[in-house]
Amino acid sequence: MKASRLLATAVLLLTPLIWPLDGLSQSSYPDRPIRLIVPFAPGGVTDTSGRLIADALSKSLGQQVVVENKPGASGNIGTQSVATAAPDGYTLVLAFDGTMVINPHVFASVPFDTLKDFAPVGKIGDATLIIVAHPSFPGKTLQELIAVSKKDPEGVSFGTSGVGGTPHIAGELINQRTGAKLVHVPYKGGGQAMSDALGGNIPLVYTAVAGAMPHLKSGKLIPIAVSSRTRSSSLPETPTFIESGVPDFDVSSWVGILAPAKTPRPLVERLNRELNAALTHPEVVEKLAGMGITATPGSPEQFTEQMRGDLAKYGQVIKAAGIKAE
Repeated sequence: MKASRLLATAVLLLTPLIWPLDGLSQSSYPDRPIRLIVPFAPGGVTDTSGRLIADALSKSLGQQVVVENKPGASGNIGTQSVATAAPDGYTLVLAFDGTMVINPHVFASVPFDTLKDFAPVGKIGDATLIIVAHPSFPGKTLQELIAVSKKDPEGVSFGTSGVGGTPHIAGELINQRTGAKLVHVPYKGGGQAMSDALGGNIPLVYTAVAGAMPHLKSGKLIPIAVSSRTRSSSLPETPTFIESGVPDFDVSSWVGILAPAKTPRPLVERLNRELNAALTHPEVVEKLAGMGITATPGSPEQFTEQMRGDLAKYGQVIKAAGIKAE
């Protein structure tokens, strides 16, 4: 009995010391380098945007944010590694819409739950998508394109960077919303699709504005419409799908940052503040724009709601189109 009283007394005396130490560990965060997992190979827009943000966060946090590429399974491998990492704020993942809201519908099995396994930090930005055509294509507007596709018994082919990517899903959504007959032609990368369009081997390509821009400026390809809610600042003369007669059509690719679920809220809030500060810095905004990404500072809750909404929206499109990963 005496021993139990001594133990209880010791616990009571130590309890006030434990909580301040926990608070101190959070207030001193970060006290060592942070890893940002990019679940793709080096060199693409996802990787370069991640490195830009990692550099900005390194400066503001006072600790190095180290980019670590973990490619494989369309982003699933690297993303899973963060879902199972310690929720201490020292392991983050660069979230890509294709991985987070499309893969769960096109893969038979995905090793993470988008909404349960992560604590959203914030969205970095949106990459505007566009349909472009070879100059010989008879349709110069979205409505003309749709009409041409309906008249052709075999439909009209459009190329993308591959099965299950956001441009592929967007093309299927056009068919479902308008009755168009666009036939998907997947390539092993957007560059191959663009080369075939430039050579006139395929009439249309659905791609990111940044990749198409040089060919639009040279007149080798013709812009049809952008699928963002508002016009692209890079192509102010090109109408949106909404302006072209497809109500509420808003499909852009996005990137953001997630932490493992159960990461302490103060750490998430600190990371969100620093991320938003970076996304309002003129140099960062300009460099993201050069990659075709519009910076979109916001709250963790806003990012969560976008992921939730996109999961539902794209899930319906994918199910109706019967899309499965290759």
